[in-house]
Amino acid sequence: MTVAAPARFTGRTALLTAAASGIGAATAHRLAAEGATVMVTDVDAEGARRVAEEIRVGGGRARDRRLDVTSPGEWAAAVAETESWTGRLDVLHLNAGRNLPAAAHELDDTCWHDQLRLSLDSVFYGVRAAVPLLRTARGAVVITSSVHAAIGFKGFPAYAAAKGGIDALVRQLAVEYGGRIRFNSVLPGAVVTALWADTPEEYKAQTAARTPVGRLGVPEDIAAAVAFLASEDAAFVTGQNLLVDGGRSISSQE
Repeated sequence: MTVAAPARFTGRTALLTAAASGIGAATAHRLAAEGATVMVTDVDAEGARRVAEEIRVGGGRARDRRLDVTSPGEWAAAVAETESWTGRLDVLHLNAGRNLPAAAHELDDTCWHDQLRLSLDSVFYGVRAAVPLLRTARGAVVITSSVHAAIGFKGFPAYAAAKGGIDALVRQLAVEYGGRIRFNSVLPGAVVTALWADTPEEYKAQTAARTPVGRLGVPEDIAAAVAFLASEDAAFVTGQNLLVDGGRSISSQE
């Protein structure tokens, strides 16, 4: 994959989670194309390996690692490996999440806690492990939230709670670490990833029609926003929750 973009990340190292496919993979390719050395992580070790190899074949620098983002111990090891490999960490893209739809009265405890642990607890574990290196580098953290944090949709209480928690945490962390680390989130709307593989074409068309730009998003749309927020072009941007949804959240179309 080749992206015509400025080399905003030359000399910088990025660690990305859930980067074996979708938004994470697109962002790994985007940052690498802009000069970043990329640590590609995912619980899907083979998928992470494939993305890292694609980056290397394209002339970029990448390494892969299996990472269960719900494990503080694995987080410590991943950050330590990154430091051993490049000596620094400048960008952290936290992209892991899980969406298991069910109305609140139908949601059991395990399903509720699993979604919060993967989507929200993992952010805390990752930030806690990476702060020392990020603070030294005056780095940036970008977290994948969701339009669900801004708009209510039936059947998504745990997912919405987790993503809303991310956006609140972003503001807190931006204040906590001041000028040493910037924290922002992106809130994707309807983006065609593997989760949409079994979605009927009629529903896709209806969703696109309700979106002011007239189409569904693609992972590269989100990757571009992540790259901006992680770059020095956004040096004066922190504590923000950026909707990247084609305008769906501001449309009155039903």
